[in-house]
Amino acid sequence: MTPVQTELALDDLPRDAGDAARAFYTAYMDRAEALLETAEALAIVMPSATSDHDDWRRAVVRDLARRHAPKRVNMIAGGTDRDRAATLVFLASAAGVTGQLLQLAGQAQQDRAE
Repeated sequence: MTPVQTELALDDLPRDAGDAARAFYTAYMDRAEALLETAEALAIVMPSATSDHDDWRRAVVRDLARRHAPKRVNMIAGGTDRDRAATLVFLASAAGVTGQLLQLAGQAQQDRAE
């Protein structure tokens, strides 16, 4: 049986890496923790960002995964809607994958428009 995966989609974080990290910890960390109380797996979905966002995003997903093991926590960043949907399907059935930041190639339509 495939574990139930809950998704937390975020698309309103600031462009600046420091501001985005602060906004995530302020506005979304408690929400992610609350979802993990009942979810078997959590996939956090974010838009693409410049490489200066990588460290804080990796820290978030790694720390949540460690804190809530054996539950799984992963993060998807960027990609098209189709790419994200396919990755979410993969993660839902990938019982050994946790604590990963999966950066998808390409950008979603709204990312290109900015």
